[in-house]
This record gives sequence, C-alpha cells and structure tokens, in this order.
Amino acid sequence: MTQPRKAVALISGGLDSMLAARVIQNQGIHVEGLNFYTGFCVEGHTHAIRAKDQRAQKRNNALWAAKQLGIKLHIIDVVEPYKDVLLNPKHGYGANMNPCLDCKGLMVGQAMAWMQENEFDFIITGEVIGQRPMSQGREKMPVVSRESGAGELLLRPLCAQLLPPTLPEKNGWVDRDKLLAFNGRSRKPQIALAAEFGFDDYAQPAGGCCFLTDERYSAKLKDLWQGRGKRDYELDDIMLLKVGRHIRPRPHFKLIIGREEGENNFLEGYRRQFTHLRPISHEGPLVLVDGETTPEELHLAAQVTARFSQGRDASEVTIAIHERQGNSYQLSVTPLEANSIPADWYI
Repeated sequence: MTQPRKAVALISGGLDSMLAARVIQNQGIHVEGLNFYTGFCVEGHTHAIRAKDQRAQKRNNALWAAKQLGIKLHIIDVVEPYKDVLLNPKHGYGANMNPCLDCKGLMVGQAMAWMQENEFDFIITGEVIGQRPMSQGREKMPVVSRESGAGELLLRPLCAQLLPPTLPEKNGWVDRDKLLAFNGRSRKPQIALAAEFGFDDYAQPAGGCCFLTDERYSAKLKDLWQGRGKRDYELDDIMLLKVGRHIRPRPHFKLIIGREEGENNFLEGYRRQFTHLRPISHEGPLVLVDGETTPEELHLAAQVTARFSQGRDASEVTIAIHERQGNSYQLSVTPLEANSIPADWYI
C-alpha cells in the first residue's frame, strides 16, 4: 500500500483557506495547518480591549477554522523575519504599508521549511486569481512560487484549473479534475461551496487580517519612524500603535492617550518604560510620553492630559507626572481648549 500524502495548509482564518483545505481533505490527503504571527495581526492580544468591543465575537479565527476542519494547527512566530519584509519589501507596498507580495513569499517560504522538516509532501493556500490585486494577480502567483522556493510544490486548490499543473497534480497525488477554477473578487462561488461543505459560520472578509492594510495604523507607523529618525521597530512599538489616541505636539515626542478603562489598563503594562502622566484631581486617562521632553514640553503634555480628563472644563487639573528616570511630582495646569489642539497633532 502507498503511504498517504500529507499537505500543509496556510490557514489565515478566512473562508478561502478553509475551503482550500477541505477540497484537499476530500481527496483523502492528510492536512495540517500553519498560521503565522507577524505582530501586525488583527487577532493579536489587543483584540477587544475597548468596552465598545466587548459584545463583539472574540475568537482566533485560525484556531476556530482548524477546529471546523478537524486539523492540527501550528502557530509560528515570524516577528523577526517579518521585519525585513516590512522595512525592505522587494515588491513594494500596497495601498497602505502592506507588503503583501513579499509577505506571501515569506509565509510560503516558512511553510516550505516546515514541510521539509516534518516530512510533508506539498503546500496549499486559499489564493484565488484576481481576488487581491497586489499578491493574487495571475502574473504575481509565479513570483511567490519561485521566490519562496516552493516551486511546483505550491498548490492553490481554489483556482488550480486556471494555472499550470503542479507536482502534486502531475504525480497523481491529487485529482486535478476535482480542483476548482475560481477567479476574480466575487465571493459568490466561495459562499456556495461553503454551503455545499456545510460551513455556515466563517469570518467575513474586511480588509484582511493585518493592521498594515489599515490607513490610520499605517499613518501611525510612518509617524513612528519619522519621529525617531529611523525605520525600525520592536514588538512593543507595534502593539502600542494599536491602542489609544496618538498626538504629536512636537516632532521629537508624542503622547499615547488611553481612551477608556480598557485601554488605560493595557497601557499600565508599559508605564515603567515611559514617562507617564495621569490626572489625580479628576478621572482621566493614563498618558505615555514617547520621546524626550523639556520641562516646558512636559507642562504642555500635562495640559493635553487635562484636556482629555473629566476636568476638561475646570479651571485647574492636578496631574501626577512620573518620569522614566524615576522622578515623580505633581503639576496643576489649565486644560487646553479643544480648539487649541491643532488638527495636525493628531496622528
């Protein structure tokens, strides 16, 4: 008897990767999933911090999809290797700071290494020709296959009939006639196939699963680099970009202001790394100061803090200031008026 073939599937948590895995499962092939953590994932540990999100469904869609498929899911941390992809994308960025083509190449390359180490036979993804212009155009798909090193071991079950046969098809490991020919941005074929497979609950597409596709987040990332004078980041930096109101009163420092209790609690975990302020005469936010400031600039930061406190209409608000170097003291300040904060301070 021949040994059953094994495929590793890239599982994002979306419908397409679920369908691709099930199409291959239905051919009697053993499938396991890979999900990659870049630090920019929407479903990171900042998910649903704010009270307004408390009623939102909270689940890791990749784990949930793997459960629906009945497969094992391996989550791989690629925070460090992803840095070069983001900072130096060979194929450039999409509409915002999303290096989608380079990102896909990295993930397929990581899957290739995992496949070889674990003695699997080929890789599958949920890509559909024409669905995402930057990474899933017909002319882009061979780029990912070539630059990842996967070559003909990369199979896209949902659009395989529109692409040249891969090694799994040539060798008879999978039946090409049972693969699909999805094309374009319409979701109707996927929704129909989901109903056929009995999937009645799945993540809805909404800009992908990456914060880098978000215009406001991308603006904050570019501002971070400009403010520090270099293109680099640590994991804490990109976590903090996901939380709070970001205001830059001066080019060399910015304020990260908690918008409500959940965000204040999250920022508490970072306060020892930053000079931080909080109102003590009135309820208000925890504010982190990212950058170096003069005493006059800290006074300005205190006035901004007071503006976003419950004492915004008071004549005076007392602010506790804890400097990163260890000094602590209090200032009584007059809150800035709303129209005294220029629009270009907001990031």
